[in-house]
Amino acid sequence: MTLPDSPPVMRREQSLGLEWPLLLTLAYADVFDFPMTAREAHRYLIGRLAGLEEVAAALGMLARSSRIELNEGHYSLPGRSHLIQVRRHRAAISTRLWKHARRYGGLLAALPFVRLVAVSGALALHNTDGAGDVDYFLVTAPGRLWLARAMSVMIVRLAARRGVTLCPNYLLTTRALALNDWNLFTAHEVVQMVPLAGHDLYRQLRWLNRWTDGYLPNAAGPPRPFPREPQRRWAFAWAERAMQNPLFGRLEHWEMDRKVRKFGMMQQERAASANGRQEIAFGEDCCKGHLDYHGARTMRAFQTRVLALKEALA
Repeated sequence: MTLPDSPPVMRREQSLGLEWPLLLTLAYADVFDFPMTAREAHRYLIGRLAGLEEVAAALGMLARSSRIELNEGHYSLPGRSHLIQVRRHRAAISTRLWKHARRYGGLLAALPFVRLVAVSGALALHNTDGAGDVDYFLVTAPGRLWLARAMSVMIVRLAARRGVTLCPNYLLTTRALALNDWNLFTAHEVVQMVPLAGHDLYRQLRWLNRWTDGYLPNAAGPPRPFPREPQRRWAFAWAERAMQNPLFGRLEHWEMDRKVRKFGMMQQERAASANGRQEIAFGEDCCKGHLDYHGARTMRAFQTRVLALKEALA
């Protein structure tokens, strides 16, 4: 399978069967110090559609040939089996954080104009370190994205007073669900996010971004069963009706202009380290504030591991 818009290093002859796709998959997970179970390697298998039993058999073959390592049911690149201890530690942290993620996710979902709330980033994979935060992906009604963001910041501050770091760093409106940043990093972000509210809209998001199947064809549907939808609070529903007033439309544009100017200056300051990669986007239908260029750094680290694998296979 040829991956759409894929880096040349990911284009490989299929004569190796599942060996190369599995090595790529474990290499990507290794960037995050994340040894994988067979089920996880199956779901996030890069570029190949395969069954779980087929993947498990191929992993076993790779482990027996010492191409990869197996430790307590988790697979990793050679010399990285010690990461099982890191995974256990992060899983314990993530379990505690998930309680906060669900609680504050319910508050975010109740805000006026918020239509979908999903947990993204490391917590979605239960892989948060000690300094981790709760990343949220939000979808809002058109014309009120920036006011919804401003209200979400109030919840962020409330959580911070209780020692919890929330980061709603990617917001879209319902008319901007089709993403145009086609790459492996974005595909992972889409398929691994865990929806907390707005399940129907989540299904629409996945449908409109079927290009992710080219990268991760086994990752259909959410990574875990849908939780129960949080109940909409009547006070917030009333506030949304009141905020349909044109006055709030002008306030929306004022807030957008103010924040775009601020973020634009931050983008100029940090763009030099991003090698041209666009991970910051602001407008009427999008607020994508990945100011640390995490995606670019991830793909550079992944490419380094892939090149090392190619040399080992040569």
